[in-house]
Amino acid sequence: MSVVKEFREFAVKGNVVDLAVGVIIGAAFGKIVSSMVGDVVMPLVGLLVGGIDFSGLAVKVGSATLHYGKFIQACLDFLIVAWAIFVAVKIINRLKREEAAAPVPAAPPPPPRQEVLLEEIRDLLAKR
Repeated sequence: MSVVKEFREFAVKGNVVDLAVGVIIGAAFGKIVSSMVGDVVMPLVGLLVGGIDFSGLAVKVGSATLHYGKFIQACLDFLIVAWAIFVAVKIINRLKREEAAAPVPAAPPPPPRQEVLLEEIRDLLAKR
C-alpha cells in the first residue's frame, strides 16, 4: 500500500504537474511553429529565391528519395522554437533578478535595554 501512496504523492506534486503542463503546451506550440514555417515562412522564402517549393525538394539516390526540403523546414522549426524558448527564459531570468534585488524591509530595531528591564519588572510585579 505504501508504494501506491508514494506514487500518488509524487504524481500530484507541483513540479510533476507543472512539467506535464509544460510538455503539453510545448507540443501545441511546436505544431503552431511547424504550421507557421511550412505554410507561411517557407513559401515566402521560396518566392524570394526564385519560386522554389521547399517541401518538394528531393534527391533520388538509387531507389531511395532524400527529402531535404522537409529537413530544411524541420531545421527552421527548431530554430524558431529554440529562439522562442531562449527569449522566454531570458525574460523569466530578468524577472527573477529584479525580484531578488527588491529591497527587503528591515526588521524593527530591538527595544532599548531600559524598556526591556521595565517590562521584566512589570511582569514580576504582575505575578505577585
